[in-house]
Amino acid sequence: MLATARHKLKPARASDRVTRSLRALERTASTSRVLNLIAIEAESGHRPEHFQAPLFKNRVLNTALIVKHRVRHDDIYLFEEARATTTKVIIPFDRRDLALGGQSILVGQRGWTDLLINACNGAGESDRDLSVLRMIDSLPSLDPFLLREHLRRHGVFAAPCYFALSPADVDAMQGFVAVEIARLIALAYRDMGGSGAIHATRMVEALLATDVDERLEPLRATLILEGDSFKEGVFSWKGFLYYKWMLETLWPRLAEVGAEIGRLAISGPRDPETGRYLEEARRRLQTGVLVERNAILRTLKVYNDAFEHLVENSDARVFREFLLRAPELFLSLGERVGAISHISSYWRYRYPAGGTLTASVEEALDIFMDFEAGLAVPLPD
Repeated sequence: MLATARHKLKPARASDRVTRSLRALERTASTSRVLNLIAIEAESGHRPEHFQAPLFKNRVLNTALIVKHRVRHDDIYLFEEARATTTKVIIPFDRRDLALGGQSILVGQRGWTDLLINACNGAGESDRDLSVLRMIDSLPSLDPFLLREHLRRHGVFAAPCYFALSPADVDAMQGFVAVEIARLIALAYRDMGGSGAIHATRMVEALLATDVDERLEPLRATLILEGDSFKEGVFSWKGFLYYKWMLETLWPRLAEVGAEIGRLAISGPRDPETGRYLEEARRRLQTGVLVERNAILRTLKVYNDAFEHLVENSDARVFREFLLRAPELFLSLGERVGAISHISSYWRYRYPAGGTLTASVEEALDIFMDFEAGLAVPLPD
């Protein structure tokens, strides 16, 4: 059960952090780290598609908050095996007022399925919903493009309202992929003359399609990969391409957000301990984003180097090794991109460009603790 302590910062650090994070989520739409099913129902609950193709069949679960959560020291004892991240399901006591708290369950913790079924009153298609949650948990973030494709690969076709993905985004992503792999396509179809352009278009469509089909057979044969290794490698490759596209606009936004966090005017009385936390948190967040950025660039370099070797040397061995490692690298990359994307999305949602940068002490605590919860930056003891 989520605590509701709101006074002393240090004695109630862990529980207070969770409650503050929950209140912060109340004021945002879905992001790479948060799937706000409450907001989705409020906006789209009247549409037939929301009823006909829900993400979860259970009504309670389908109005919960799904959060990608970095496992902290005080969470480790809950799991049989060590893990860096998990998926947190938060079922509010009152969806109209998240400040009242709610029940929080981590996917994978001991007894989590029974806890969740009980919290959802045991109604609905439990096996199906638990399966969907496991699918979501296997992803490193809640980026809409990857979430939609991952669910579709496993036969789950939820309504479009669950994925904040516009047709313009899909077109832009497809255009980016076409440019990104243009040299590979030219290499693969260099002896086909005029028909090469047709095959090039088919390859881009195939790479972005939900299923890996015969259109990618020449690539599979070249890389000497079979079955699931090829399918999982291609999905992770698609994830790398998606993140590269996404980061083109995210980097400049993050620079703006980092500067604005430094300028945020915080009003209201605070005790010395709270004042120290707020100032230290500003610095930790700005440093943490830089740490994540450098780690992201290192991971992307692995892909870039492998791809360059493939197209420059017509040698598939290095790229084959990359695809075999890609699922593991994709998880690490996705966790980091999801964390910083959440910061950018939430901040710009709360503070539109050119707006006034002010917050009360309570709101600043909510925001900073929520941001820190997603970064690989430990909170002070």
